[in-house]
Amino acid sequence: MTELLETVEHETGPHPQWSVLWLHGLGADGHDFAPIVPELLRRDWPAVRFVFPHAPVRAVTINGGARMRAWYDIRDMNLANRADSEGVAESVAQVEALIAREAERGIGAERLLLAGFSQGGAVTLAAGIARTRPLAGLVALSTYLPMTPAQAQAALQPAATAQPVFMAHGQYDPVVPCAGGEMSAAALRQFGCDVQWQRYPMQHSVCAEEIGDLGDWLGARFAAG
Repeated sequence: MTELLETVEHETGPHPQWSVLWLHGLGADGHDFAPIVPELLRRDWPAVRFVFPHAPVRAVTINGGARMRAWYDIRDMNLANRADSEGVAESVAQVEALIAREAERGIGAERLLLAGFSQGGAVTLAAGIARTRPLAGLVALSTYLPMTPAQAQAALQPAATAQPVFMAHGQYDPVVPCAGGEMSAAALRQFGCDVQWQRYPMQHSVCAEEIGDLGDWLGARFAAG
């Protein structure tokens, strides 16, 4: 059995009926995006449990082998060869274990959204396309599909295309080029996914306008459910 990752959790009300599982970026931890919750919240939302897991600590090649929290090893900056596929697969399994725990706590896949930033967003997309039971939605910020289009097509499960996707990126991102995110969004659309793609005048970060747009998108998912 896959060992459960440690998490930071925030419930917006008693007896939450929805969960948002949010994966941080390289070198950060589960505390990184916890402060975003009050900025996202809307008065008409149901009670939501936000779950922010800590990635395992591992050596990262691109950073001279230094050990830090990472969802997978980064071998070089070229997106086509950046992600360590074994590490991605391990992280997808850990995400699936957290999704299963939410089901045990009464929140099934149809009321769970998987989100991530940068590395966390890459794992979100990798986990999302392999889902045989659709989640309520996928959120991928400043990120990319961590595999070739052919590998993504091979991993794609027919039911996964039912998951709506919110993707957003900074136009001036020096870490994950915006073009890489845009190509991944286009690939997901080609697979049949409903993708909302947004660009913002920023680098590898998040901005207030992005949080506002994401809040609108999440609100629509809650209303639809």
